[in-house]
Amino acid sequence: MSTAPQPTAADPVALRAEHDVLAKQLETRRSIDVARRGLYLVFAGLIGTGTSIALAWDRWGRLKPGVVRKVTGQRPLFLYLAMVVTVVLLALAVRALARARRLMREEDALFSRYRAIREVLRLDP
Repeated sequence: MSTAPQPTAADPVALRAEHDVLAKQLETRRSIDVARRGLYLVFAGLIGTGTSIALAWDRWGRLKPGVVRKVTGQRPLFLYLAMVVTVVLLALAVRALARARRLMREEDALFSRYRAIREVLRLDP
């Protein structure tokens, strides 16, 4: 059983106008663009995570036998900077992916309505 609202066939002109408006809205899928942007941010965040891990390893990791670590007493500024950038990138990615999911749900509801109207107007064979 379909959960899409069933349009009435009372006014085919109004249904055709709504059909055209929905077709125009569904012409471009904004959710795909937002999801792509979110995935790009995830990719950049993963690179930032790897960079942060590499910088932390260089600072505190095990050394090869015979290698002496120079202790400068300074804070690891680049590590902190990489961690902050990574956290910001991943937070933006989560926000973009959540927005994309919301847009996908809205587009799915519009598409269900679009299909129901096409069925009433008998535009599909």
